[in-house]
Amino acid sequence: MSGGFPGNTNADSVVQHGLRPPVETRHLRFLPAAWNPNSSIGMRVEVYGCAHRSEVIDFDGKSSLLYRFAQNTRSPEKDIISLRFKTMQSDGILIHREGGHGDGISLELVMGKLLLRTGSGTGTPPSPPPGGLVLGSLLDDEHWHAVLLECSGQRVSLTVDRHLRHVWARGDRSLLDLDHEISFGGISAPGKPVTFPRKSFRGCLENINVNGEDIIDLAKRHRPQILVTGNISFSCSHPQTVPATFLSTRSYLALPGTPGEDGASVSFQFRTWNSAGLLLSSQPHPGSGGLLLALKDGSLKLSMHLPPGHAQSDITAGVGLNDGRWHSVSLMATRSHLSMRVDKDVASTVHTAASVETYSGVAYYFGGCLPRSSGLGCEHTAGGFQGCLRLISISGQDVDLISVQQGTLGSFSDLHIDTCGILDRCLPNYCEHDGVCSQTWTDFRCDCSSTGYVGATCHRPLYEPSCEAYKHGGGPSGLYHVDPDGSGPLQPFPAFCNMTDVPWIVLQHNGSALTRVAGASKESPHWAVFRYAASAEQLLVTMARASRCQQKLVLHCRRSRLQDPRDGTPLSWWVGGTNETHTYWAGSLPDAQKCTCGLEGDCVDPQADDTGVLAYRKHLPVTQIVITDTDRPGSEAAYRLGPLLCQGDRSFWNSASFYTETSYLHFPTFHGELSADVSFFFKTTASSGVFLENLGITDFITLELRSPAEVAFSFDVGNGPCEVTVRSPAPLNDDRWHLVRAERNVKEASLQVDLLPQGTQQAPKDGHVLLQLNSQLFVGGTATRQRGFLGCIRSLQVNGKALDLEERAKVTPGVEPGCPGHCSTYGHLCLNGGQCREKPRGFVCDCDLSAYGGPFCSSEISAYFGAGSSVTYNFQEYYSLSTNSSSYAASFLGDLTLTRERISFSFRTAQTPSLLLYVDSFYKEYLSVILARNGSLQIRYKLDIHQDPDVLNFNFKNLADGNLHHVKISREDGVVFVEVNQKVRTQVSLSSGTEFKAIKSLTLGRILEHSGPVDEGEPMTGATRADSAVIGGVIAVVAFVLLCLAAVAIRLYQQKSLYTPREAKRPENQGTTEAVLRCELRVQSVERGNQKEHFF
Repeated sequence: MSGGFPGNTNADSVVQHGLRPPVETRHLRFLPAAWNPNSSIGMRVEVYGCAHRSEVIDFDGKSSLLYRFAQNTRSPEKDIISLRFKTMQSDGILIHREGGHGDGISLELVMGKLLLRTGSGTGTPPSPPPGGLVLGSLLDDEHWHAVLLECSGQRVSLTVDRHLRHVWARGDRSLLDLDHEISFGGISAPGKPVTFPRKSFRGCLENINVNGEDIIDLAKRHRPQILVTGNISFSCSHPQTVPATFLSTRSYLALPGTPGEDGASVSFQFRTWNSAGLLLSSQPHPGSGGLLLALKDGSLKLSMHLPPGHAQSDITAGVGLNDGRWHSVSLMATRSHLSMRVDKDVASTVHTAASVETYSGVAYYFGGCLPRSSGLGCEHTAGGFQGCLRLISISGQDVDLISVQQGTLGSFSDLHIDTCGILDRCLPNYCEHDGVCSQTWTDFRCDCSSTGYVGATCHRPLYEPSCEAYKHGGGPSGLYHVDPDGSGPLQPFPAFCNMTDVPWIVLQHNGSALTRVAGASKESPHWAVFRYAASAEQLLVTMARASRCQQKLVLHCRRSRLQDPRDGTPLSWWVGGTNETHTYWAGSLPDAQKCTCGLEGDCVDPQADDTGVLAYRKHLPVTQIVITDTDRPGSEAAYRLGPLLCQGDRSFWNSASFYTETSYLHFPTFHGELSADVSFFFKTTASSGVFLENLGITDFITLELRSPAEVAFSFDVGNGPCEVTVRSPAPLNDDRWHLVRAERNVKEASLQVDLLPQGTQQAPKDGHVLLQLNSQLFVGGTATRQRGFLGCIRSLQVNGKALDLEERAKVTPGVEPGCPGHCSTYGHLCLNGGQCREKPRGFVCDCDLSAYGGPFCSSEISAYFGAGSSVTYNFQEYYSLSTNSSSYAASFLGDLTLTRERISFSFRTAQTPSLLLYVDSFYKEYLSVILARNGSLQIRYKLDIHQDPDVLNFNFKNLADGNLHHVKISREDGVVFVEVNQKVRTQVSLSSGTEFKAIKSLTLGRILEHSGPVDEGEPMTGATRADSAVIGGVIAVVAFVLLCLAAVAIRLYQQKSLYTPREAKRPENQGTTEAVLRCELRVQSVERGNQKEHFF
């Protein structure tokens, strides 16, 4: 009844309310909403149950019931077994059925959980079994639990208290083919000389039903289908124990002792999830020692506090006692010994000498209460036991907790008596993606290590969904873990990302080598199976995200036919990702049953080669190749299958632009009952607006830009509105892309914006957890068309699935697909002078004016310089400085007069002396960077032809050691700054001038002499001596910056003049700048009396 249940208005009348439909529950909570204003406050409530037929059978732990059914009573499709059980034992067989080949099925209690085993026979299989499952928890709580077992073929469905799980039996035999007999309560094997190690059930079974047959009714009537072993009864006669629940760490139970009795003994059973807590303390008899028992790290520690002058005695026993199971404890202290036994384990019994008389305590305190240092009573402590106790005995006398509840025995605080309120907070397991659940009495936590996911419930993916996402995080080419469905069920997998302008993901398989095939026929085909580093489901999702996919296939044939010429029957084929067979080959069209040469009509028999790519995405990847026609004389085939390559991420740049506050996109209802996440990029200049909204009857979820610097995540799952906000120190409406990630699960809600600190909000303990929505998901606005978002939203992901904003925007007024302006956000990724260029979907870094390459202009461009090779970049076209052109040349060259420049490069070589870099001008001015004979760095500036060059020597290290070294040179007028390997920095003033006038060219390697322009690649004559020794090495990067404004890049193999010298006559003109530098570099070496020149 909506709004509550009205009660009576006087003290005598009775008001009844029937629940339609009836409710099945273990606990009821009544919340009074109002009282009669004309009467005193009071309430009495009674609950009436429904009519219930109960057939009960009681097993004593040594008995069993065997049911043999006729073949015609079985369902042709499946067997259905249902029953209810209750017990206080944690282990025991409930159902067992065998087959004739060692296979079978059994359902048994193991440590308070139901374990379903299939195909295990009667032995003891490993735990957990490969063909089984575990369901339920704390089932030894003396409450009724319902079980439904359904077997159909090899599929088994198990339902325990409405929790349903499925499992497939091992092997190829149907479970319907098992023997026609089922054991309940144990394993009955009449006539079989075998014993079974598994424990029989002790407790009660109710309403056992097998395919419609009432088994207990058959047993009562002693029907021949039933065979009973041991003693059973048809009533549930097990005595009901009375437990007590310690609700908090301050709960306690105080019980009187027997003062003056020689010795002390206490026993009880407990269960808890907490690893620590005070269990028991005693008020000692004067002159005697007091007991203190506590849980610490899942073990029990017993201490005896003795009078002054006596050493304290400690005992530790048990391991992992905070597992939620019942554990028995027995303590005994006598005049000479102190002992403790846990779970009747003799190995846990320890004896410690105590040379003091010991008497029973005056009082015993269970839980968070310590005896006072003087007088009677106890003092509260915050570290008390939290859990359940039962079967308490003091000095051999059982404690009646009902008397405690009625106030006639002892005292207590914050206890529930006659119930154990323990809950398994890991059932159901809210830890996703194989996260490991652990718990305390009040909470649970998930261990997400090694799962690839993070967060309170291991929901949020740790890895990016594509190589595109890694690239725009600044990642270089390399091996990454990729999670294509985000928070979805698929696990991440390793893959190589090739970071080109539009990155490729490379998915390898196990058969990349060239494979030759001979002797294959229709009867004995060659069958190759390719296994990828990712599963079939992972591959399909990866290909769906990509903009295109392809796979290279090389096929060589010699007298091996693709189809039978008589009837066209395929003789060779391949199988795609969805297990379809294809007969077309690389470079051909689907269903053409030909390769490229077959389509083009240029196949040459007896041998043909076909190389190309398979690019029809729906047919990829290739999982099998079958060849059958290589058994004829002289026939053979060979193939090589490349990795699966997929480029781009269609969802990463999928965006929509919202131009009016009343416009929005709508999508199907947001489904995230227990956990959900949303992520997207937004870009706006507006001060506020709703990103998305989804409504239910009372539940809702909203994400919005609340102010220029604040993003809010609001929702309600039935506990009242909850909100998480993140504030930014800088405005977010700056027309740049910002990333928003929001997650909500049963433990907490979180919100993150860019790299700002994450905002979190804890979920209330034991509150509502299901988010129930029923409206459409509104993106960019609300159902009321108010507070709409103005700007762009991109890459919207909901629970790991991408929503196609562009497709929906095409048919929505006020919304346009796509969004320009990516360089304002991603332009900083273009490094080393690279320029960001806009694209319809994304951007690209233009590296033409950079000395670096790659997608972000961050890859060093390097080249190996062999003997006599060089690279020259001409800053100006060549003009002869004749009198006829001097005026023009003077005006032209004046444009390139430098007062400052910056140069950076890297090199590696092992030879000296070497010229690394040389810049000259039309006025015979130059700059050179040299490695001297001893490997030291030398920089020469000659900025005035009438003065000697400035020579800067760096003698700190031999740089010709074969290692890579980095050099940076910066000049401001007459001051030069030099940095080597980012460590050594020097500042020097020049005396040869401050202007570098009319620069002509920049050369890496050998100095070239020429008197006119030379076409690129044309060999030079007169460039070098025949006996010169040119040093090989690598120059990685050269950047020459003019006036700190224009970058001139030496793009090796793009803009270069590569010269290879040959033997020539030595130039006569020694007055050139190059000749002067040659003289400065000349090394006096005695070899046949000749001079040898070394240039790099």
